Amino acid sequence: MNKQLFVLPEIDRKKTKAAVESAFEKYRFYLLMVSEEKLPKVTATYSIVPPSYSNEFYSSTEQAAINGIELEMSRDRHIEWVLRGVNRLNNIEREIIYKRYLEDEEVYDYEIYNGLGMSERRYYRLKARIFYKLAFILKIERDKETSM
Repeated sequence: MNKQLFVLPEIDRKKTKAAVESAFEKYRFYLLMVSEEKLPKVTATYSIVPPSYSNEFYSSTEQAAINGIELEMSRDRHIEWVLRGVNRLNNIEREIIYKRYLEDEEVYDYEIYNGLGMSERRYYRLKARIFYKLAFILKIERDKETSM
């Protein structure tokens, strides 16, 4: 009797790879991002019309500050989430991901595998396995849709 205790789901490799690369791209973007539109408006405005008090709880400056804080918290959570996932990889896998996706300077794949003294074929096989692992670690794997 051949019973399997644990079966990995079949994933859509293209969509999963795109999801992992998207997480890395968002990580890089968040490291550089401070949106100008989220900054509070400090220009004074004058009006002859007396102010009307409504149910609005915050001024535009307060709302900009709240949006800025929410954006910062979201950005920090994403950065920490990606780093925690990458740190669960082994040393060589982590080095490949850091060099290729997480450092400020953009590097090409051939520069990495040449620098590591690795063959191109082995590098791409390892990179595919890293993406598979990261997708499950970060819980962003994309299952294949079964059509019947």
